[in-house]
Amino acid sequence: MLDKYREKLANSNEIYLRIKVLVNAGKTEIKEEMEDNTIKIAVKAVPEKGKANLELIKFLAKEFVVDKNKVKIISGAGDRLKLIKITK
Repeated sequence: MLDKYREKLANSNEIYLRIKVLVNAGKTEIKEEMEDNTIKIAVKAVPEKGKANLELIKFLAKEFVVDKNKVKIISGAGDRLKLIKITK
């Protein structure tokens, strides 16, 4: 599901993703891409003290094969809807 975004990142130095986070899930995984290109991702972590955000960053870094410090939450750190920037 992330292939088109991986390709965009390969062809440029950065991409932006709109993510809707579903917290406290059984496992961390991509659920779906909505009509407005928002990607729903379930994370296993609870939304306490940034744990869900850290789990999301770790997951996206693994999916895009980049270091965790290359994945930044631009906005929405305290919300379910987030804007994420990933750089090479």
